[in-house]
Amino acid sequence: SKYGTKEEYLAAIQALHEVNIQVYADAVLNHRMGGDSAETFKATPFPQDNRLQPKGPLQEIKSYTHFHFPGRQGKYSTFEWHWHHFDAVDYNADNPDDRSTVYLIEGHQFDDYVALEKGNFAYLMGCDLDFQHEWVRKEVTHWGKWYLDTTGVDGFRIDAIKHISSWFFPEWLDTLEHHVGKDLYMVGEYWVPNLESLLWYIDAVGGRMAVFDVCLHYNFHYASKAGGQYDMSRILDGTVMRHRPTHAVTFVENHDSQPLQALESPVEPWFKPLAYALILLRSEGYPCVFHADYYGANYEDAGKDGNQYLIHMPSHRWLIDKFLYARRHYAYGPQYDYFDHFNTIGWTRLGNETHPKAMAVILSDGAAGNKWMEVGKPHTAFVDLTEHVPGIVYTNEHGWAEFRCQGGSVSVWIEK
Repeated sequence: SKYGTKEEYLAAIQALHEVNIQVYADAVLNHRMGGDSAETFKATPFPQDNRLQPKGPLQEIKSYTHFHFPGRQGKYSTFEWHWHHFDAVDYNADNPDDRSTVYLIEGHQFDDYVALEKGNFAYLMGCDLDFQHEWVRKEVTHWGKWYLDTTGVDGFRIDAIKHISSWFFPEWLDTLEHHVGKDLYMVGEYWVPNLESLLWYIDAVGGRMAVFDVCLHYNFHYASKAGGQYDMSRILDGTVMRHRPTHAVTFVENHDSQPLQALESPVEPWFKPLAYALILLRSEGYPCVFHADYYGANYEDAGKDGNQYLIHMPSHRWLIDKFLYARRHYAYGPQYDYFDHFNTIGWTRLGNETHPKAMAVILSDGAAGNKWMEVGKPHTAFVDLTEHVPGIVYTNEHGWAEFRCQGGSVSVWIEK
């Protein structure tokens, strides 16, 4: 691909494993795009926004549903995909300009146990795999085994899980784990800013998968847009991080939420250091750092008005590296929260036997702030790792101190 060769890909995985970093593969199982040839079959048209009421009778259509992979010549799998392996498509070569229709293929139904948006949100795009078809499940499982054998990855990030029957993944994961003889980590992208839906999904798969904390991302998005008028004491309200922390993969931004992308809901640059402190320095969640937030990004893309816009995403690498250092050396032991002010919040980590030094984090989305917090270390000196606030803070005889941060900023006070 444009990213490199198979050999380079496998070498990258091996290099990460050599320094004890696990690797998760990003897998899109929901649909296929770019068929090799067209097939003719019958299907019932539905509106894109209503998958419960057809908008016309069963009709003959022509769509690119035959995937025979001529370049592979059966090397990895002899399986060929045909129209009857899919439950729906959105393209009819006999009416190519129509983008308002989803065609439910004759003899199929939209998958069950999916998101209920649009009545049933099994169909997203392309040729939608019919997971109620035994051959489809077998081929996806065969692919999973081959991928694990070939790459040695440690788990998967599964795309678009709200469009796939939830019952499929526990049986898929059981089979793959038995095949490789080890536990596999799985996180799914269920994009909905609704805690009830995300918790339902975690329970529906028996807790076998984690989910990206979309609710937390939207809290960050709205807080960053509020210009200091967001109640920071409630920044974790309604999040998976708070209600099911063991199953929350926390993130600030991603490839879909960044400006001008499909799920545009950007977190403003000034707020990102606060957000990264919240996901990297607390005990809850499994944090994810976005490439463009770390390295920065510049690109041009079309807005909803059709005009082209230049986008600059600044790098936060310097601060993220500080947070990662603090996470590795100080983010251990009991956590005391001080979410008791509209703008200024904080928490402390008291350390443990192997990492005994304490840490205090304080941030504000408004004016400069200060807060008395307990770190459990009497008469001890603390310095701000971020270098935002100069000087030394000393705790009193009870292990408390008044920690400070600048306005619209975060400070990470670590024990000297």
